[in-house]
Amino acid sequence: MNLFLRNSRIKLSQGQIFWREIGTGSVLVFLHGSFRDSSQWLPLIEQLQKDYHCFALDLLGFGESERPKTHYSIELEVECLAEFFDALNLPQVYLIGDSLGGWMATNYALKYPERVGGLVLLSPEGVSTETSKFFSWQSRWLLGAPLLVLKLLRSLQPLLKLFGAGKTIPRLWELRQQKAQFATALELLFRRRPTEIQAELLNEKLVWLKVPTLILQGKENNLEAIAQSQVYASLAPVAKLQMIDGAGSNLAEELPDIVAQQVQAFIHHL
Repeated sequence: MNLFLRNSRIKLSQGQIFWREIGTGSVLVFLHGSFRDSSQWLPLIEQLQKDYHCFALDLLGFGESERPKTHYSIELEVECLAEFFDALNLPQVYLIGDSLGGWMATNYALKYPERVGGLVLLSPEGVSTETSKFFSWQSRWLLGAPLLVLKLLRSLQPLLKLFGAGKTIPRLWELRQQKAQFATALELLFRRRPTEIQAELLNEKLVWLKVPTLILQGKENNLEAIAQSQVYASLAPVAKLQMIDGAGSNLAEELPDIVAQQVQAFIHHL
């Protein structure tokens, strides 16, 4: 992969933001997923940079962007995004968001619809589903619990084997270690008050989403991710859901050529 990216930083009121930039033409802005950074988009940008001006941000608190000691929320990230667009004089963009980035992109489009030409959402988060209670409780417990609790559970592993949970704790510990570097994602998704997270869910707001929206969902992803995409598609008036064969949770990296074709066709027909 030989991409001649321009790596830049800008100081905003919330903190310094890092981004990668390449190409000319209509502006595509890529918002990464929950436990990722802007590098996840490089395979897709390689496909699109000849026809579009691509910006891939590290969201506030992620990657090479600043991690200020503040109370993170979707609203904070959206306002940071708005300030970023103002600073770079980007009056209208196409937003491409994965999981958490899709949640933020949709919030931005709801608040500033005149500034968004279209949305492409890959396995977007930010809505409740029939199975959300189980997944939310499980994720909150596994990823949001204090590290001391998980250490205690590890020490009790021989006893837990008697109750059929002997294999679960090592898997949880490994997952927790993998996610530890993404403290901002853990805070946004699991460590805030449930009422605060609930207030930022989009189920009752999607009916007001007037921006053309394409939802891309890998068929091999987990049931909750698929259910969330289906909720988006059923509630947003101008949304279309496209299920992609042979892809799981990392659609843009697994099948960048297919995603690029979907993005190009979507924008072309707007």
